[in-house]
Amino acid sequence: MVDTVIVENEPAPGSAVSWSAILAGAAVTAGLSPILLAIGSGIGFSVVNPFSSAATATTTKAATVAGIYLTVTAVLASAVGGYLAGRLRHLWPGTHPHEAFFRDTAHGLVTWAVATVASAALLGTVTANLTGTAARGAGMEAGMGAGTAIARDGGAAGLADQLFAYDYVAVSKAQGNQVNTGIARDYNGDRATAVRLLGRLRGQEHALTTDERQNLAVIVAARTGLSLPDAEKRVAAVEDDARAAAETARRVGMMLSFWLAASLLAGALAASLAAWEGGAIRDGRMKY
Repeated sequence: MVDTVIVENEPAPGSAVSWSAILAGAAVTAGLSPILLAIGSGIGFSVVNPFSSAATATTTKAATVAGIYLTVTAVLASAVGGYLAGRLRHLWPGTHPHEAFFRDTAHGLVTWAVATVASAALLGTVTANLTGTAARGAGMEAGMGAGTAIARDGGAAGLADQLFAYDYVAVSKAQGNQVNTGIARDYNGDRATAVRLLGRLRGQEHALTTDERQNLAVIVAARTGLSLPDAEKRVAAVEDDARAAAETARRVGMMLSFWLAASLLAGALAASLAAWEGGAIRDGRMKY
């Protein structure tokens, strides 16, 4: 008799990418990120509130604190998602440890990428709040430092408030303690002119022309009761405040952009390493 040995064909190897595990990890990452951002908003980092369109950083120190928290948030959320992707992916029997390391880290990276793309709308909103409104926040901080409130137009309206602060003492002395009731005539037109001129300081032009500065001084003298020399001094001081606010806004926006890029890179690295750890535990190459 001849023994017959039946050899079963080995199943053809499937894809090395476990999309179900990747999607599960990406969903967790995308869901955990706004929760952590909301916690940051709750403890005072309003700049990272994804649900508010008024999130701003007003100083370079605030931008640094917000950037650090954004990085921590990205690392935590990405690490959890990457770890789940590594633990939930299917087994790779007979795979060399080096190849398994590459596949696991690739799973973590793809999980992070899917979560980032899926959260593009939310992240885009946060990015715009961080960088696009940084100028408004910095202008607000500069204006408050000068003792005035700043509106939502980048600080020009608040600087105009400072410019047209009424000097009752000067008016009383000049008019024998009689208030000039005609001073409010066409005030809106003069204020609009001041806001327009001050608004230019936020752009490429960082100084008023001599004619513009003299024009503002005449308007301020007429509206506040100041003498022309004092009005010129006030215009010069407000112009300096406007330039300082614009410079602060530029620095804040630059810092927040760099921090945002750093947080994304840190999240990608965290997801890759966490997926490798999860995959190693899944295969028994690493113990708890």
